[in-house]
Amino acid sequence: MRTWQVCDVMSTDIATVRDDTPYRKIIDVLTQRHVSAVPVVDDFQHVLGVVSEADLLHKVELIGQPHERRVFEGSRRQKARVKADAAVAADLMTAPAVTTLAHTPLVAAAKTMNSEQVKRLPVIDDLGRLVGIVTRSDLLKVHLRPDADIRHDVVQEVLRRVLAVEEGVVQVTVRDGVVRLTGQVDRKSSADIAGRLAAQVSGVVEVVNELGYDFDDSQLADRWSGRTTFTGIA
Repeated sequence: MRTWQVCDVMSTDIATVRDDTPYRKIIDVLTQRHVSAVPVVDDFQHVLGVVSEADLLHKVELIGQPHERRVFEGSRRQKARVKADAAVAADLMTAPAVTTLAHTPLVAAAKTMNSEQVKRLPVIDDLGRLVGIVTRSDLLKVHLRPDADIRHDVVQEVLRRVLAVEEGVVQVTVRDGVVRLTGQVDRKSSADIAGRLAAQVSGVVEVVNELGYDFDDSQLADRWSGRTTFTGIA
């Protein structure tokens, strides 16, 4: 079963700046390219950091305010004050950048964005060079897959290849990403597995599992898992 990866949805036409790019030039790049942040790269396309609109806004936020350091100044304000005085990308950027690899599954990339509280991830190759960028909206593209493509994966990858269910035994309908499974299989465990695997197909929003079964093997599985085997010399 194919798992969608970052390379399937990332943008490869990337706006970048260098560490010595001036403040005003960074704003020009953001405006011209209609993006909210840019990676800062070196001569070898290694990502040094990311400059976002939030980094640039500190200069606007602190206009006209005294620059003296406060005795009990918090770390957030200290960083804001430093960036408000910055003139080039090296001093404006957030570093180190939180990055991801092109072959990272979308689920893992989404978890990274959430845990690191970032809106985008520069995508690097195995040598650490920038090859793309993925945003929150890019990760949502998986849910734009046509229902027919989703149904094909459920039928061919889950029912045929994994569970070896014969054609016509299980009926699969998909509407707006919601998969409905109906029909009758031999065991309860097969019905449960079909539902779980269908939910892992890219683009699936929900699975309505209405599969019936001929034999409830759940108690047998519980009994087997509870067995204790004693080994050793008598």
